[in-house]
Amino acid sequence: MRHYDVPRHMLAIGLAAQAGFIDALGFLKLGGLFVSFMSGNSTRLGVGLASGAAVAWTAAGLVGAFVGGVIAGALVARTAGRWRKQAVLGLTTALLTVAALLTLTGQSGNGLTLLMAAAMGTVNNVFQRDGEVSIGVTYMTGALVKLGQQLAVALTGGSAWNWLPYLLLWLGLVAGAVAGGCLFALIGLHALWIAAAFSALLLLWSSRIRPLGLA
Repeated sequence: MRHYDVPRHMLAIGLAAQAGFIDALGFLKLGGLFVSFMSGNSTRLGVGLASGAAVAWTAAGLVGAFVGGVIAGALVARTAGRWRKQAVLGLTTALLTVAALLTLTGQSGNGLTLLMAAAMGTVNNVFQRDGEVSIGVTYMTGALVKLGQQLAVALTGGSAWNWLPYLLLWLGLVAGAVAGGCLFALIGLHALWIAAAFSALLLLWSSRIRPLGLA
């Protein structure tokens, strides 16, 4: 992440905040499952299978929807070429808008949360390098590992500030989760309209970034 310029840093932090916001909505709706954090869902899946709990099937569905979103986003990104970021964000915004529309019909069941998980899978295709994800924007374990590594470098006489982008990425997700938790208490899953609007703003911001194809 530290090799990117400021506009890309801001986009990544915005995407992390969006992921935290949406994951908080999903977590509160599902009572302890996630729409972006698939490590947690995988653990719940394993424990559920071991204990015979029905939650295992919900967790499996969320993992499947997330992977499906990653596949769809990767195909769109490959087709879009140099305009990959905009195409992926367009698809993410469309999925979130459909999910928000479902809240108006009173449909707040598994179909809606599966759409949320698919959107979170899709958005991980925004940042790629050599065909691999270069910045994970919906999960923070890797960012926290790099934060710790770069702090160790700074403490041993290396670059003093390379850890900062990873801290800001993590703080973005936490801030988004705080906002999502607060708004869920007020308006429930209707907060998805805010998520869809924010995704559209991120799409507009991405249009300011010169397409580099591999960036």
